[in-house]
Amino acid sequence: MKKFFICASLFAFVSLGVSAQKIEAINKIVDCGQTTYQSPATAEFEVKNKSNRAVRIVDVRTSCGCTDVDYPKGEIAPDAKFMVRVTYDAQTMGRYDKFVDVYVSDQQRPVMLRMRGNVVREIVDFAGKYDYDFAGIRTDCDDIEFDDVNRGERPQKKIHLLNTTSSTVEPVVMHLPDYLTAEVSPSKILPGHSGVLTVTLNSKRLKDMGLTQTSVYLGAFPGDRVSREKELGVSAVLLPKFDNLTASQLANAPRLYLSTSELNLGAFNDKKKLKGEIIIRNDGKTVLNIKNLQMFTVGLQVSLNKQKLQPGESAKMKITAEQRLIKSARSQPRVLMITNDPGRPKVTIKVITK
Repeated sequence: MKKFFICASLFAFVSLGVSAQKIEAINKIVDCGQTTYQSPATAEFEVKNKSNRAVRIVDVRTSCGCTDVDYPKGEIAPDAKFMVRVTYDAQTMGRYDKFVDVYVSDQQRPVMLRMRGNVVREIVDFAGKYDYDFAGIRTDCDDIEFDDVNRGERPQKKIHLLNTTSSTVEPVVMHLPDYLTAEVSPSKILPGHSGVLTVTLNSKRLKDMGLTQTSVYLGAFPGDRVSREKELGVSAVLLPKFDNLTASQLANAPRLYLSTSELNLGAFNDKKKLKGEIIIRNDGKTVLNIKNLQMFTVGLQVSLNKQKLQPGESAKMKITAEQRLIKSARSQPRVLMITNDPGRPKVTIKVITK
């Protein structure tokens, strides 16, 4: 007897026709995660008839013959819930992404269901450590950094999840800005099981060069409460582009010199603040412009006496670390500079304290 891997989810539908949508749910996609070869995967879509009269499913069409659909054959009463089960035969290795069109009486356009996953020879669990706790969902990181991003790129970061609760969870990322998307595989994670959260950055939607920071929240289910213990920091560094410069422009470009990119301020001991200084110099042939000067973490204060340096000119950057705030920083204290030096458009200065 073949083993079936079940992943369930509520499915949300957006109206495609002029008339009101007759069925509704929550999630648009069911991700079944890793599926063992030749062990069919089944996605369950719980749907509700939200109209004031009975409806009937009159037709169901799949994107390929490798997908079977089980659905109610009779009338579905007003306000009643029903289940649509989509099963993929898993006879082909690799990722799959299947669509099902469900046609309902008195509704011209179909409702589209989508299931996806990855067929593998053997299910492989994450071998690393889950060091961070998000209210029962443990992860291998608590901070996402998209470094050195060029306009138009869509980089991804993966976070491994482990359900340490006694209940099945349906992880969801809340308060996403429009330049980020998040997907969890599988959609539902059983107690003691693992999953993967993939966060994608759409760099075209970043407004400014340099550092953009935000916080999102990892919930255990749709509609979960937002709290500090569920906070996940996200930062992105968008670089200026210099690929259209001529050979002559590159030869005459500004050139940044930095006395150090790792500033050791020593130990606080009984001090509330520590201070240090870095020398910046323009060793190029045209004006050096320091366009952005930003801090990755709280607890740092930075001042620069000049932002535009003529060839051969120097400036002093003063950095102050405040003990009370540095202690609460979630990542390494750093200062970011964005410049018009094609060779060093981004400079990160690491600040060390004890």
